[in-house]
Amino acid sequence: MVDFDFAIFVKNLRMNNKIFKSDGISIQRLDALTDGIFAIAMTILVLAIDIPTISRDMTGVKLHNAILGQSDQLFAYGMSFILLALFWTINHRQNVYLRKTNGLHIWINIFILGFICLVPYSTSLKSDFPLDWMADLYFNINMLIIALLFLINWSYATKNNRLTKDDFPANLAKTGKISTLIFIMVTVIASISSFIIPEQSSYIYFLIPLLKFAQHKIESKSQNSY
Repeated sequence: MVDFDFAIFVKNLRMNNKIFKSDGISIQRLDALTDGIFAIAMTILVLAIDIPTISRDMTGVKLHNAILGQSDQLFAYGMSFILLALFWTINHRQNVYLRKTNGLHIWINIFILGFICLVPYSTSLKSDFPLDWMADLYFNINMLIIALLFLINWSYATKNNRLTKDDFPANLAKTGKISTLIFIMVTVIASISSFIIPEQSSYIYFLIPLLKFAQHKIESKSQNSY
């Protein structure tokens, strides 16, 4: 009879598994998975736009009115596509400074990608029920969770230069956190507005480029003052 020691088995598994090695794992595999999921999520967003019902009399004014009636769906699609593009940009700017990843960092990113995959669904809810506060809140909470996870991801990776490159500028850790906090602040405001003006809450996301511009100006003045 074979004598099996489970504790020794787990110890050997950890020694041989790259996830638990101190030198970490290459970031390229995680980048490839992330790019693929973002590409799929951004592509299937268009499925939230319904094709007008086909009938023999669907011509001229009726067809034009049907197309114009899809303005909520088109707006939701455009807004979600831009937000996903911003999230992808955040991810790219974070990972370019990382020299490796590890088990916990991978799982943080897996959770991020899980909520990225939810965006087409939350967009469909928002576009199909533009006046419903719950549908609008679902979308905004989806954005909020993604932004919070990106903040956690960046904070974990940069703490004590845990995963960053040797030449990582110290000030970028703070700058990255501020950029993500701007996104979080806007999504919180949008979520609160879901209870008051659900049909208008998406316009709050236009604050992001304005606040980012203000952040850039403040940082530029701060650097010039030295």
